[in-house]
Order: sequence, then C-alpha cells, then structure tokens
Amino acid sequence: MKTTDSQGLLAAYAKTGSEAAFRELLARYVNLVYSAAVRLVGNDADLAKDVTQTVFVDLARKAPKLPRDVMLGGWLHHHTVFVASTTLRGERRRQARERQAVEMNALPDHTQENLAQIAPILDEAIDQLGAEDRTAILLRFFEQCDFPSLAEALGSNEDAARKRVSRALEKLHLLLRHRGVSLSAAALGTLLATEAVTAAPAGLAVGLAGTALTGAAGGGTALTVLKIMSMTTLKLGVISAIVVGGVVTPLVLQHQSLVKQREEIQALRQQVEQMAQLETENDRLSNLVVRAHSAASDDPSRELLRLRGEVGMLRSQSNQLERLRNENRRLQASMAKAAPNPDSQEVEPRSAEAERGLAEMSDAKLLTLGLIMYAGDHTQQVARSLDQLEPYLHGSTPSLTGTNQFELVYQGSFNDIPNGLPASQTVVVREQQAWQSSDGRWHRAYGFADGHSELPTAPDGNFEPWEKQHLLSPPPAGQ
Repeated sequence: MKTTDSQGLLAAYAKTGSEAAFRELLARYVNLVYSAAVRLVGNDADLAKDVTQTVFVDLARKAPKLPRDVMLGGWLHHHTVFVASTTLRGERRRQARERQAVEMNALPDHTQENLAQIAPILDEAIDQLGAEDRTAILLRFFEQCDFPSLAEALGSNEDAARKRVSRALEKLHLLLRHRGVSLSAAALGTLLATEAVTAAPAGLAVGLAGTALTGAAGGGTALTVLKIMSMTTLKLGVISAIVVGGVVTPLVLQHQSLVKQREEIQALRQQVEQMAQLETENDRLSNLVVRAHSAASDDPSRELLRLRGEVGMLRSQSNQLERLRNENRRLQASMAKAAPNPDSQEVEPRSAEAERGLAEMSDAKLLTLGLIMYAGDHTQQVARSLDQLEPYLHGSTPSLTGTNQFELVYQGSFNDIPNGLPASQTVVVREQQAWQSSDGRWHRAYGFADGHSELPTAPDGNFEPWEKQHLLSPPPAGQ
C-alpha cells in the first residue's frame, strides 16, 4: 500500500468531498481499524463495529483539518485507541486486562492462547510509542507495507527502514515487559505479521461509507441516529435504508434543532432574570452611596471607607453583569443560527440596542462613583478630567476606553450641589454623542451626583430642554 496514494485520496476528499475517494480510503483502512478495535474491546464484535464506525465518522468530519502529510494509518490507529478507551470508560477494563497479562506471564510467549490474551494491551502499548516508532510499526504490520514502500514513506533507504522497525519492536517489547508481559521482540514481530490485521465483517465498509459521509454532511446527525439505536449493533440494513430513503435523518435534524432552540431560550430567560436582579442590586448600592454622601459632613473618613466598600461590591456586580451580557449575546447568536420554529411562542431575547443602553448606563454609573471617590480624597472637589479617575476605576467592567465616550459637565465642589439642585437631579457626566435606535428615538446616557445613571430619550435628538433641568454650573470664583 502506497502512503502517498492514501494522502492523495484524503486530500481529494477534504477538498472536494469526493465520496469515491472516501470509500477507497475506508476500504483500505477498515481492516486496520476493526482489528485494533476488536482487541481493545475484548473481542466484542458488536462493540468493535461501533468503535470502527465512530472512528470513520470522525475521519469524514475532521478530514479537512488534518495535515497534508499526515500518516493516515497512524492517525486512525491512535484515534481507535482513544475511541475504544472512551467507550469502555477506561480504568476498570484496562486494569482487568493488565491482571490477565500478569497471570499469563509465566506461560510460553509463542502460544496462540497467550497471543490472544495480550491483544487488548498491545494496541495501547503501540499508542504509547514515539511518533516515529509508532509510524514504523503501523506502516509495516498494520498497513502491510513492504520495506521499499516503508523506506519511501519514511524518507530513508531500505536498510534504514529495517533498522527502524527493529528498534521500534524492541521499544514495544520493553513497554509490554513493564506491564508484566515477557514477549520477545522476535515473537512480537511474528504476532504483528500474522495477527495485526483481521478481515472486517462482510458489508461493513459499505454501510460505514454511507453513515460516515452522512455524519460529515449533517454535523453529527449519524451519531444521533446511532444513539437512538442504542449503539448495540450497526444494523447495516436499517442504516442503509435511512441513507437511501432520506426519511429519518430530516426528522432527527428537525427534532434536534427544536430541542436545542428551546434549551437556548430557557437559558436566555435565566440570564435575563439574573441581569434584572443585578440591576436592582446596583440601584440599591446607588442609594447607599447617596446616604454615605449626605452623611459625609459628620464623619468624612469613616463614610469614605464605607463608600469604597460599597463601590467594590458594585464593581463585582458589574463584572458579573458583563459576563451575563456576554453569555446573552452568545445565546442570541446561537439562536440566530438555529432553525426557525414557526410554532414557538417564546419571548424575543433582549435586543442589541437594549444591551447598548445597559452598557452606557453602567459606564455612566461607574464614572460617577469614581468622581465621588476622587472628591472624597480632594476635599470634595470634582476631577478636572475623566483621566484622573483611572486609579479609582482600575479593574472596572466595562472598560472606559470602549465605544461609549463620556464628558464632564460639572466642575466644582460636591459641597456646592445641595445649594442648587438635589444631588439625585444634578448631572455630572454625560455621553458625548446621542445615538438613534431602530424605532427612531434618540438616547443619551447621564450620570448623576448621587451615583445613579439614566438613559433619557428624545424624539428629535434635542436634549437641551431636559439638560436645563439637570445641569448645575459651579459658582463664580470667590463666592
């Protein structure tokens, strides 16, 4: 078998989806995969068929991502070991096989009975070899390459290929000896030459081709169908009828899409509820900030410490809120890709515009709290620029360097605010530019002196009448 031919067939299938190329690959390697699967699952023929099918379904799905120079026999053998180990749930079966190997350690290493006993751990030992040694073993004994073909595949001469195989057998002998199997390298060579590859059951390749190609095209539908069949046997006749008739697969796809969509909607509802709870908690913290600010004249240092603790809690809440928003967006994107359900009466998820409004209100709130903390350290004087707030907002989410840009609209002292408008009605920061939503309304985010934020709307984009009621100029110098 020429490895270059197999690489060419794999490249043809990966590039064009050629069924003929894939069927030829399957015909070449089905005996290799099935033989390893039989040994790994303890001679359970039905389970070995399931493992073989899973391996070729994965090959059909992953072929476009495999390297061009991949040694396909090595990849298939390694993946067979992985799939079989997963199927058997690993440790319990593996320990049982190792005990069997230890029990037969004192028996002659050339009997047919002993060779059958070490078969389950043989493939796992091969999989533990280094890449070059594993490739040499698989090409020589599993893909049944003669030494000239082996030398060509390894990029060496025939003599070097023979030495590579001999060294690989010695390393395999040492691995098996550490697991309690005293089988010589020569006996291993005999075993692999005669027992490594067993003919797969008649008709297996034909059924696998249809199933694997269907699974690759349908994004895993073949595996869903197999789970419905409980994965006990391949049931080739039934699977072939499904592939040819095209009746069950569309129904399974539709059901799978419907179930997934309902799960996504339920998860989205939970996320929205958590976001609402966090927003309520943020409002509660804002009220605490108001009380702390009003009591600052009695004990400024103590209230400032209390205020900073509350702001720390708000930062934590904001971080969690941002994570929920990201998850919300992910769910919305996932739902957009899902098949539409005309019968669904589920509530529409929150729009991107609503998410933007929440983000801008959060930014305004964090900036306002930063101003309050800055003023607490500077005799109640407001910062001259938002850049001065960086030490107080370090680690806050969302970032202040994002798309929502704000500006200071109050310069002066927080002590002067009660002489004019109440703090809860006095704007200290605002979004630089108003923005228009799809319903035609204009929006602009504002942060108030008591620590809360708002997102008022204007039908024509003119916010001046609203701002006249909420902007407070600082008193002239000297007053």
